[in-house]
Amino acid sequence: MTNNANKINIEILPTYIAEQSDPSSDHYVFSYTVTIRNEGKKSARLLTRHWVITDGDGQVQEVRGEGVIGEQPHLSPGEDFKYTSGTFMNTPVGTMRGSYQMITDSGETFEAEIPNFTLAVPNTLH
Repeated sequence: MTNNANKINIEILPTYIAEQSDPSSDHYVFSYTVTIRNEGKKSARLLTRHWVITDGDGQVQEVRGEGVIGEQPHLSPGEDFKYTSGTFMNTPVGTMRGSYQMITDSGETFEAEIPNFTLAVPNTLH
């Protein structure tokens, strides 16, 4: 049975930033806009983030830290929080996935999974 008390929905919209990229030097810059929506029954605060970034050559970098963009948003049921961040890779295609550690107002911690998504220079994938 699913625990709907702590249900966080995460949507990602990735974008290639051509003007900051230099393909001749294998430097590809991407932004991603994240919408975090509390679809559960309890308020919760985002404590930490954990990203796993994998480039097209299979090189993995992990990023861990407190909050997102310097904030630890508190979301009541039905509320959402949107932010934009970025990363770079040495290949024109890669993936990201991860999780946010959340804590309810009563002190219960849980992980909100960030679904796998693709970062790709336009017209590199068919």
